[in-house]
Amino acid sequence: MVSTPVVLGLDFGGTKIAVAVGDLSGRRLGATTVDSQVESGGAAEAMTRGLTAARELLAEVAPDQELAGVGAATLGIPYDDHVELAPTFPGWGELPFGRLIRDGFPGVPVRLATDVKAAAEAELRWGALAGSDPGLYLNLGTGLAIAIVAGGTVLTGAHGASGEIGYDLRSPADVYVDDAERTILEHVVSGQALETTGSARLGRPVTAADVFTMARTQPDAAVLTDEFVRELAMHLANLAIAIDPDRIVVGGGLVRSWEQLEPGLRRALDAAVPFPPELSVARFPSDAPLIGALALGVEAAGVVLGAEAFA
Repeated sequence: MVSTPVVLGLDFGGTKIAVAVGDLSGRRLGATTVDSQVESGGAAEAMTRGLTAARELLAEVAPDQELAGVGAATLGIPYDDHVELAPTFPGWGELPFGRLIRDGFPGVPVRLATDVKAAAEAELRWGALAGSDPGLYLNLGTGLAIAIVAGGTVLTGAHGASGEIGYDLRSPADVYVDDAERTILEHVVSGQALETTGSARLGRPVTAADVFTMARTQPDAAVLTDEFVRELAMHLANLAIAIDPDRIVVGGGLVRSWEQLEPGLRRALDAAVPFPPELSVARFPSDAPLIGALALGVEAAGVVLGAEAFA
């Protein structure tokens, strides 16, 4: 019996590292997750933990099968010798990301992408952005970013930084001010920001999910979520005015609170945008970056994926 080659997808996020093994059609054969940040370790240990989990998963679900390609997605913008724009994970920017992935699987073709662009790729191929032109993917997770879909592809920008709205200016007072000297949007509108602000203003440690849950019954938490949604809505409406998308889809961990997010976003789009786009949760709201990483692995293996892979 001839063994069928497999591919590997890795998604390095701010709170977890997700790993999947799939066949050459993109169908998942197995998956696992490990924590990104633990008290005893840093960025290098997190990378080691992710690569170890990947090798263990391969040994479990495809022990005798050839590894034909690896796709790796990460917060920030990955290069072989470092990662740009990854401030939420101390030390991650200094890791030789691509080189460590390649060294972990010698001789295997590797493709890299940002986590949000990998997620948008998954939604464009098999999910809620299929046929959208142009479309927007909004990621609400530990950090904040978008991806723009146009002409059947995910735009990367000249430096891979297209869609990094976490660095947006928030007021005229921010003009001419370096990002290190001002409060960037991600410091106000992101899962990590809401956790930090919520813990400070509510007087006890809380997660972003806790704040949304508490907002249903506690006025002080409701003020926090209203501020969060209002500022996010302003930037999303401005993006929609500039790009004129037919559809905006939202993924990331905070979509678990979609019933509290959606009304304000919908209201802002309808009020401000000349041609208001559709707005919905992504087909793969929590694991699109991993699915996108798996797709990158298939492409690294030299296989052209069809729309039926995740049908």
